[in-house]
Amino acid sequence: MRKIVKIFFVILFIFGLFVVKEKIDINNIFNNKYNSNYIYVVNRQSESEIIKKNYKSKAYPASLTKIMTTLVALDHINDLSAIAPVDIDTYREMVNKNSSMAGFYGNEQTTYRDLLYGTILSSGGEAANSLAINIAGSVEDFVKLMNDKAQELGLEDTHFVNPEGLHNKKQYTTAYDMAILLDYTLDNGHFRAIFTKEAFKTTSTLDHPNGIVLQSTVLSKLHDMPQNGFKIIGGKSGTTYEAGQCWATLAIKGDTEYIAIVMGAKLEDINDTSNKHIEDTIKIYEGL
Repeated sequence: MRKIVKIFFVILFIFGLFVVKEKIDINNIFNNKYNSNYIYVVNRQSESEIIKKNYKSKAYPASLTKIMTTLVALDHINDLSAIAPVDIDTYREMVNKNSSMAGFYGNEQTTYRDLLYGTILSSGGEAANSLAINIAGSVEDFVKLMNDKAQELGLEDTHFVNPEGLHNKKQYTTAYDMAILLDYTLDNGHFRAIFTKEAFKTTSTLDHPNGIVLQSTVLSKLHDMPQNGFKIIGGKSGTTYEAGQCWATLAIKGDTEYIAIVMGAKLEDINDTSNKHIEDTIKIYEGL
């Protein structure tokens, strides 16, 4: 009888190892389903986690940084129509660093609203830095506000060193933290209006008498993309060689809103992107 019991427990042990191995293999298969290295998808209504892949591993945010830039700016702006000129020094710096730009000129007499839309829709480096200068007086003081906000929101694995998202090894986040940030920020009516706008025409200025038509770097990519059973209604993109291709999007499926963060899709040529992050995002929403 004792021998039979021992044999029984040995069989259970071996079976247990097999089950664990199978679970590990299944997870590996699932992770390989997507091109992006870091993914986090959440149901905004139920707050339930839908998809997780390396979601708490540190990653470079690229221009997803500008979500925090915009949130902090909105916290400190009393009048969106007030004049907030483009800062000349940081404008030149962004040009020299080959940053993405909204199209403003140095010292152009833009409004805060212009800069906010330029930061999110066109991912303008000059817009993000000009928000920082007009609000805090210096980029360094504004970045402190960004990190204070991150701490307030409990973003334990996030740290900022600039407002535009150009690569710096000390600037990092996680897909999980970015989803928390976006979920919180979407409750701000001004941010939601900007984030879900496909195009916006800026104020008439001496430099641009007819304004500038700013296009969403996310929504403008979706015209020929099938969206079966869901609709992406807002988003922010981010791309550097170090961060890869990143998207933070808001979508509606049925009566439910979802946030999908995909980061770290491989980038080999910044001028000829493979759009693997877009492919992942469409696949995610189709599978919900």
